[in-house]
Amino acid sequence: MSDPVRVLLVDDQHLFRAGVRVVLDNCPDLEVVGEADDGFAAVEAVDRLHPDVVLMDVRMPEMDGAEATRQIFSEARASRRARPVRVVVLTTFALDDRAASAIRWGASGFLLKTATPPQLQDAVRTVHAGNAVLGPDDLLGLLNTQFRARPAEPEVLQRLTERERDVFDGIARGLSNSEIARELIASESTIKTHVGSVLRKLGLRDRVQVVVFSYEHGLRR
Repeated sequence: MSDPVRVLLVDDQHLFRAGVRVVLDNCPDLEVVGEADDGFAAVEAVDRLHPDVVLMDVRMPEMDGAEATRQIFSEARASRRARPVRVVVLTTFALDDRAASAIRWGASGFLLKTATPPQLQDAVRTVHAGNAVLGPDDLLGLLNTQFRARPAEPEVLQRLTERERDVFDGIARGLSNSEIARELIASESTIKTHVGSVLRKLGLRDRVQVVVFSYEHGLRR
């Protein structure tokens, strides 16, 4: 049996954290390893506790969740990290400008605080596996609250082969590996290999970052 997913809870409301802890601790494959009540404490706790997943409230005093996410994924901190950490933003509003900022800085998606316990548990498992917890349309709705696409195509895209560019476009449109495989008439294992190569060549963490990258550079087809 694999080790449980290590989770850090970040929210300025103690009662809310207590409720989320109960929900997660009821699952043998999930383990709450710490709590923080503001962004400063969250950044310190990630460095100290090395969680796999951070459930991050986006609106907190002192330092909000967006800035904490930016610091967690800063190049200096990421380079010292032995294993990846994923952040899920917790928000009260579906279209939250701070949630958009957090996703731009590296969060793997957002979850409304009205989510059910099974939705919360599944979200932790989903991002730990390297996937997003929101669809591309939801992500674009968030990005539209704050950012405008830029038309210039970055030179880094020239690193991709023609087939990798096709895979990149499929990810940017929100397609799964199986959907891209059907579209390109290839096996899922081949597409999975291409996805890994795309992320590595572009220096992106996950599929969410591909969508953000594509949107910001006006690359969605």
